Amino acid sequence: MDLEITSKSPDETIELGRDIGSKLKGGEVIAVCGALGSGKTLLIKGITAGLGADDYREVTSPTFVIINEYTGRLDIYHIDAYRLGSVAEFEMLGFDDLCYPNSVVLIEWADKIESALQAIDYVRIELSHIAETERRIHIKNAPEYFIA
Repeated sequence: MDLEITSKSPDETIELGRDIGSKLKGGEVIAVCGALGSGKTLLIKGITAGLGADDYREVTSPTFVIINEYTGRLDIYHIDAYRLGSVAEFEMLGFDDLCYPNSVVLIEWADKIESALQAIDYVRIELSHIAETERRIHIKNAPEYFIA
């Protein structure tokens, strides 16, 4: 199922993420795409909050460390693919080892490595600028429980 949402502020983007995170069951891979400053990290901050991570306020893009791990009601892996030079580099991170029933994998700049995800069932979230604080958020392949 595809959903299209308009966020009018950074706080609304975080709240959307919180709502998504609260509905996740485990085993999900979420590919987050969008231009610089489109709200990818804010959305992920909200998702980690919705998953019950105590340190969700500390969520930042793991641009240089590549993967951050957070603990909530599920194990949360936040990957930033921005600095990865190839799909092979992504695969060498041990991506497959991060995907298990009690984990959620959130991939920022996922469009850079999306070909590596084609064999799995993943949710794609695309954020785009509408105005200074407004964003269009398009969710593709959303499970039914995202809107329940």
